Formats: sequence, C-alpha cells, structure tokens
Amino acid sequence: MFKKVMLVLMSLFLTFGVLQTAASAAGAGSSLKLGVNDKLTGIEAVPVKGSYYVPLRTAAAELKWTITGLPDGIAVAAGDKSVRLLKKNGGLKLQDGTVVPMDSFLQNGNLMVPVKISGYLGYSITFQGDKYLLRVRDGSAAMSDEAFVKQYADKLKPQAVSSVKPSGEGAVKGKTVYLTFDDGPSATTAQLLDILDKYEVNATFFMLGPNMNRYPAQVKRIVKAGSGLGLHGMTHRKEKFYASPAAALAEMTADNAVLKKISGAETTLIRPPYGSKPYFTKSFRDKVLAQGYHLWDWNVDSEDWRYKEDSDKIYNSVMDQVHKLQSSKTNPVILMHDQKATLKVLPSLLETFKKEGYSFAVITKDLKPLNFWNDER
Repeated sequence: MFKKVMLVLMSLFLTFGVLQTAASAAGAGSSLKLGVNDKLTGIEAVPVKGSYYVPLRTAAAELKWTITGLPDGIAVAAGDKSVRLLKKNGGLKLQDGTVVPMDSFLQNGNLMVPVKISGYLGYSITFQGDKYLLRVRDGSAAMSDEAFVKQYADKLKPQAVSSVKPSGEGAVKGKTVYLTFDDGPSATTAQLLDILDKYEVNATFFMLGPNMNRYPAQVKRIVKAGSGLGLHGMTHRKEKFYASPAAALAEMTADNAVLKKISGAETTLIRPPYGSKPYFTKSFRDKVLAQGYHLWDWNVDSEDWRYKEDSDKIYNSVMDQVHKLQSSKTNPVILMHDQKATLKVLPSLLETFKKEGYSFAVITKDLKPLNFWNDER
C-alpha cells in the first residue's frame, strides 16, 4: 500500500513539474488552449508563477465536475473523487485529509485554479512544449496525444495575453468597477449586451424569474458571456416578497429554479427588491442566507430609475458617487437597471471609467458581500 501511494505521489509530482516547466517554456505572456479528452476547448490556460491556471467554473463545465460552495471553501467532485479548495489560499484538501499547497485568484470575476487540480481528481495531464499541447484526459479519451496534435495542429498556437491581474478581492483597491443590472432580462437586453461586448466589459445581472421566462435567449447569452448571475425574486412586489421570511426564500428558490431550467446554471447571489433596507431584516436574512445565499446591495445608485431619459443627470450622479469612493479606495458596486433608458448613458460611463484607469469585474460568491446590513454571510 505504501509503495502504491508513493508511486501515485511521484506521478503527480512529475506531472506538475512538467506543467511548471511548460509555463516557463511557453513564456510569461503566452496562454494555451486547453484540451479536454478528444476536444480542444476555448478555455485559455494562462501562465502565472510557473503554473497554468484556468477558470474553475468553465473548466468544471467541460470536465463535468460538480462544484459545491462550503463554509470553508469549494468542493470539487469528479465521479467518486473529490477535493476541497480551501478559502484564503489555504491549499487543496484531499479525501484523506491531506492539505497540499495550491493558490487561486479572481480574474474578471472568474475563480482561477491551477490545471494540476485535475490530477488530484484522477485525470492525466500531458504537455508537449514544441506542439503547445496542454491536455487533460480521463478514461473516455480515444485519441492519442499524437492524434490530438495532428487534428488540432493549426489551432494549438499560444495566444498573446496581457499580464494577469486578478480581480475582485485581489484587484487594485478602489479601481475595480462592479456593474450590476436589476429587473431583467428585457426587450433591450440584447442591446445592453452588445454595448458591454463592444467595450469588452462584463457585468452582474440580478434577474426576475418571470422576465427570464419571457426572454430565455437573453438569459442563455448572459450565461454564455460569463456575466455574473444574481437573483431578484419573482414578483418585485413588497407586499408579496416581504410577506414573511418564508415568502422571500420561496421567491429566491423559484427564481433560481427558472435560471437553472433555462440555462443549466444556478447562483447563490441575491438582491431583494428595492434593496435590503429596511425590509430585509434579521429574521429574513437568517431564513434566506442560512440556505447558502449571499446578500448584495450597492454603494453607487445610478438613479436611472429616477431620471429615466435624462442621461446627463444619471452620468453625473454615478461619477460623483464613484469619485467620492476614491478617497477610501472603495470599489464601486453600481446599481443600474436593465431598461431602455440605461442604453443611452452606458457608453459614456464605460468610456470615462476606462480613461480613468478602472477595470471591470463580476460579482462572485467568493467575494465578501456588500450590503446595507454589513452581513458577511
């Protein structure tokens, strides 16, 4: 038994050593496309400090992993194997309780993890430096590495990338904007997404269940774009949503069910109608957040709901509030609405933010929640 364990550890060590060498050989500014079994995916594996990193959520979708948020981190399971990525870069906890060093970081709202995590889940990892091959395989793969390289030779080229700058908690304080849009999707969501695409910006959408049912294609586009996903309930009516803590939880649960039915995705991010104060009191939070949800409000109100078509007032309101946050180096979380009037002011805001050196990120469950109650659950 001891000999078998040592052989496994030696195999992992050699695999990870190859990956670290690969990262150095490919160059600090080069990313590689990740191969999964017999498919070349669109996932970019980026080199950071001698290892290749990929977005956990995207990689999990390709590899059919199950991801579960836990109090001490994130559980990742593949078949009968599972590991736990501990919070605050506490390492990777294996099934036998062993903790091995492993870093992760946020980039553009995505939790980035080393490709080597797949090795602990029973996958084989291969790299051919001269062919720029980085491939993860399980027993279902039919192609040899040689056949894989031959089939995808014209696509296995390193892609130049800018230096990796983790976002979220690891971003430059006060210089990361979190755009959030409530009440969608709507008849103008496609135009909103076109603007975000043009400026290469992602945002977080707190969506209503009935509107998702009405515009399912836009929900799928939002998910595919890698936008942040949030729940806004079903009715948006105070007398119904805030009738009781159980009513609020039922709306968020139903909202999540709609999201999953349409897109296959789920989320733990919530924003109650009209914000959490004054109605989302402790009894509501205890009921809803105990189910694993994370409460998000905002620190910049665009007031697009108030000024409607007056783009100048919306623009000035946003920029005044954002500039006030600079003194405390606080990242702005901006409340906007998925509506026609927002389309007029959004390009001006994005251009100004970029000129002033701001970057953009989406809200994820890994961030410390920002809400009016300072409830960090």
